[in-house]
Order: sequence, then structure tokens, then C-alpha cells
Amino acid sequence: MQIETHGHQMEVTPALRDYVETRFERLARHFEHPCQIRVQLGLDKPEHKAEATINLSGRTLHADANGQDMYAAIDLLSDKLDRLLMKQKERMVDHHRGESLAQSGALG
Repeated sequence: MQIETHGHQMEVTPALRDYVETRFERLARHFEHPCQIRVQLGLDKPEHKAEATINLSGRTLHADANGQDMYAAIDLLSDKLDRLLMKQKERMVDHHRGESLAQSGALG
């Protein structure tokens, strides 16, 4: 998993970069293949904003979150991405299950 962290009209400190990487480590359990995550941090006064785009094979997922401080926004963003990835994984598993049932003649 490759994580790119950028700032929008702000400097991304090493502490913020490390925090993003540690929070996004748990997302790696959803991936079988390498993927790329692009994180953009910025100020949307008075709130802090964090956005992420994940490029999977054939899919692009996007999420954003606002918080009172940047760490809260990153926490919310990682939770949203975790839910998105679980949903995406369920869709892929359901799709493959339905396909195998249809081929075996079990349906109908």
C-alpha cells in the first residue's frame, strides 16, 4: 500500500504524515493487491478537512471528512474509508458467489 500525503494551502508536518500512515495501516487488511492512496489535508475554515482517493484495480473510491482539528478529520476519514472498503469487498464476494451459483445450475 502506497500512501501519498499532500497539503492544500498548508504544510504537512512529519507528525501528521506519520499519523496518516499509522491510521491507514488497518486499511491494508482489505487489499490483496498493492494499491495507491492519495490523501489531501487542508483548512476549510473554521474546520480542518481530509480527503482521500484510493485507486484499486478497476475502481476509484473517494471519501472526505471534516473535523475540529486535523487529527479528528483523519480519524473520521479512516473510518469512512474502512466502511467503503468493506462494502466494496462484500460486493465483489457477492458478485463472485452469484456467478458461481448461476454456472452450477443451482438457481432456477
